Amino acid sequence: MPLDSFISLMGKIKLILEDGTTFSGKSFGAEKSVSGEVVFNTGMVGYPESLTDPSYHGQILALTYPLIGNYGVPRNKIEEGLVNNFESEKIHISSLIISDYSLQHSHWSAVKSLSDWLKEHEVPGIYGVDTRKLTKKLREKGVMLGKIIHESDDIEMQDPNRRNLVAEVSIKEPIVYKKGEKKIVLVDCGVKNNIIRNLLKRNLTVIRVPWNYNFLEEVKDFQGVIVSNGPGDPKMAKETISNIKEAMKKEIPIWGICLGNQILALAAGADTYKLKYGHRSQNQPCIEVGSKRCYITSQNHGYAVNSKSLSPEWEEWFVNANDNTNEGIKHKSKPFISIQFHPEASPGPADAEFLFDKMIEML
Repeated sequence: MPLDSFISLMGKIKLILEDGTTFSGKSFGAEKSVSGEVVFNTGMVGYPESLTDPSYHGQILALTYPLIGNYGVPRNKIEEGLVNNFESEKIHISSLIISDYSLQHSHWSAVKSLSDWLKEHEVPGIYGVDTRKLTKKLREKGVMLGKIIHESDDIEMQDPNRRNLVAEVSIKEPIVYKKGEKKIVLVDCGVKNNIIRNLLKRNLTVIRVPWNYNFLEEVKDFQGVIVSNGPGDPKMAKETISNIKEAMKKEIPIWGICLGNQILALAAGADTYKLKYGHRSQNQPCIEVGSKRCYITSQNHGYAVNSKSLSPEWEEWFVNANDNTNEGIKHKSKPFISIQFHPEASPGPADAEFLFDKMIEML
């Protein structure tokens, strides 16, 4: 590593939580100060996918695995209109917190270091932090607002959940990925690329529309609707909820993923709430209600459906084996289903990918 690059990693930087707790560390990536909601992810691999997941928009992400950056960052190549190794076209986290940064990276597909990649996207990183201590605090107290302060800079803390984060990450104009004869409207609330890849792999034409797009009037001849994952409080996406309500009246097959699970529940008249510290990992166990089958799933969300608020026409489909929170709902007689976890994985296990096939059966 060039000496100037090494020196740039040694800048003074600190994390300050809203309760005043301070963690000092060393700087890598962009040299700037930012604020956001501090959350943690317990996955061992997959930082290129996680950092480009729009569901992290507005958040300062702490990775609990101790060594990060050791396999660098892969090449960004376009396949079927999508970047092939990332979940979107940019890094969405506000900042990255890790225990130990690997100054040297080694992987056959790597083209750059994690630090250089963060610099390209103007995202600061801090390493040398006791992430175990930080994570224990967030588990006990709940997620907190925080700010990354570089050198002598200072900024105010801001709560990203007060903004409509879905509107910030959604596309502005429709995009069509042509494949088979059957057409799916994908409501982009911050969709991960691997959801689209899975739909294309199943020979579906995907009509990707903005979060507030009136697809019932603007899109002709489609067989179903998917509401994607995304960041923030689902109640902020009022237009999405309204559009899904109208689609439900027409009994169009609807499927939700992650935030889409919450949107579908709200459209059905149920309620959602903020989790204490969320589910962000690649090993969340989910049990299919009425069976003993447990799936190991990839997850990234901070809100959940209040299953007790579901009307009698609905039932829980999956529950989390760790805390018994809702992980999916389905209508008892109409073609409306959704899941809280990520069947497309990326990163994480693909145990639940078969659920894409279940969706196609509804069309």
